[in-house]
Amino acid sequence: MENFRKVRTSEEEMPLPFPDLPPDVVEMKVKEGSKIRNLMNFAMAQMELKGRRQIVFSGCGRAVTKTITCVEIMKRKLGGLHQVTKVRYKTVLEVWESQDLPPDGPAQNLTVHKNVPSICILLSRDPLDPNQAGYQPPEHRREAGEDTSGSSTKGLKRPLPPPCEELLPKKLQVQVSDSPRGSGSTAGQLHH
Repeated sequence: MENFRKVRTSEEEMPLPFPDLPPDVVEMKVKEGSKIRNLMNFAMAQMELKGRRQIVFSGCGRAVTKTITCVEIMKRKLGGLHQVTKVRYKTVLEVWESQDLPPDGPAQNLTVHKNVPSICILLSRDPLDPNQAGYQPPEHRREAGEDTSGSSTKGLKRPLPPPCEELLPKKLQVQVSDSPRGSGSTAGQLHH
């Protein structure tokens, strides 16, 4: 393949794997080069400003991780969303062109069919069938000041202890001189 360069990539179009979706449901097609900020701004506007009840995020190949990240951000920001996740394979067509062109002949092309993992995630403000495969109920959100002493602390972050100079290596401790800034002396000097 070192004598070929990729000239085109196209994905097989597949219908969404969720029955009974409204015809105007928004599908966020996440690509490898998509910016999460742009995706989230559009998706949040659809759900909050336009009052959409459902939204679908989909991505394949290297975009799967970014797709999941977008969904998790949306669930955290909006809360109370039901989720159904479907995983499948999608066919991606890659067209490669030969770098070694024959003097009188046409360019040599090579077409590669790849099956890549694909994910589709439906988020809904309305309850979904909890018996379908891939269903996740909304997460319980803690209110500020809610007592957590009796609940599990697994996964909760402990507060960091206050910084102590004794814990810092000598190279990182900084001494600040008392001299005024304009006198040409160095304001911070490192101990070695």
